[in-house]
Amino acid sequence: MAVPRSALKKWEKVRGFALGMPGAVEEFPWGETVAKVNKKVFVFLGVSDGSYPMGVTVKLKDEAAHAHALTCPGAEPAGYGLGKAGWVSIPLEQKGAPAAELVCDWVEESYRTIAPKRLIAELDAH
Repeated sequence: MAVPRSALKKWEKVRGFALGMPGAVEEFPWGETVAKVNKKVFVFLGVSDGSYPMGVTVKLKDEAAHAHALTCPGAEPAGYGLGKAGWVSIPLEQKGAPAAELVCDWVEESYRTIAPKRLIAELDAH
């Protein structure tokens, strides 16, 4: 299944943003792309090969951001019990999907929730 070009461009922008965070590394557990900091996932990026709809999953502790993310078309608490801990899955292909800039804001919040204080300080210094 072909990935819509707009969703792929958005996904690439979000992936690049996530990997630009201090100490961020890309790994491929379970056959999907994730960004980790300090060996912990801060954003699930799924797959970009069209085998599954494109989307991201982020951890949002801020109640307003969490509620806002859940208003996106198709967004839902993440599966495997992660939703209880504040993780939200946000589709990128659906009509009305959030702009890359907003998704990047949520990626940064997720990063700040997971990253050690020294790396957050490094991020704030930039």
